Amino acid sequence: MTASAESAESPARSPLHEPVIAWFDEHARDLPWRRPEAGPWGVMVSEFMLQQTPVSRVLPVYEQWLARWPRPADLAAEAPGEAVRAWGRLGYPRRALRLHGAAAAITERHGGDVPRDHAQLLALPGIGEYTAAAVASFAYGQRHAVLDTNVRRVLARTSTGVEYPPNATTAAERRLARALLPEDEATAARWAAASMELGALVCTAKSPDCVRCPVAGLCAWRLAGKPAHDGPPRRGQTYAGTDRQVRGRLLAVLREATGPVTQAQLDAVWNEPVQRARALDGLVSDGLVEPLARGMYRLPQG
Repeated sequence: MTASAESAESPARSPLHEPVIAWFDEHARDLPWRRPEAGPWGVMVSEFMLQQTPVSRVLPVYEQWLARWPRPADLAAEAPGEAVRAWGRLGYPRRALRLHGAAAAITERHGGDVPRDHAQLLALPGIGEYTAAAVASFAYGQRHAVLDTNVRRVLARTSTGVEYPPNATTAAERRLARALLPEDEATAARWAAASMELGALVCTAKSPDCVRCPVAGLCAWRLAGKPAHDGPPRRGQTYAGTDRQVRGRLLAVLREATGPVTQAQLDAVWNEPVQRARALDGLVSDGLVEPLARGMYRLPQG
């Protein structure tokens, strides 16, 4: 019987659980959001920051963020522009606005404490299916299917025998992830973290290290001879010369300024006027920049 068939019939006895969790107990990285003192707020901050951003870039910003805003109410008390400023060069700065919005809602609706109820987490602004499940699982030890890219790749290879998961999460993936959840809450939360770490460190997209994999002997993809996927893994978007780069340069000027900046200051960072104007308009539309009178701009104040 394959790992996928057995897990679907009896998730609590999946042969994947024990070796993956044992591997995690020995090899898990010591990350600050995994420490008890991080608390639910630290977990939530890390989940926002880690979306499409590697751990090495997140670590210094995360530590500065928690030192400045150790509780949601601390962040909510400041202007949203301060969140954008502190976000620095993590990229995708709308995440900073969403995290500020979530902090404000937590302060207003939940007395400043990150809710433990999954439905209440999902109702917070800026919180989607993945983030709600991750916070409930990693912060509160609950039983939820946590499906990030790393987990989806591990399940695709070990259980369905394909090299890469689909571009977007499918209903079939959700069913499989739920079927593979251990029945015990604490074990399920550990499995969620362990399978994610396995995908990040061993079962990677480009160079899976099957020799180090604790479930290589159970992996459907490996046992099938590692058949090639229909297409290569998605490549990162080119950055140089894109509107994203222009937006980043414009935001850098605003982050480094102590007050409003002039159009001339923004014009100086990119010499192609049409692209520069398009990028600035996009920042304004996204709520990341506030236009003022006389051609002045600033980070959002509320």
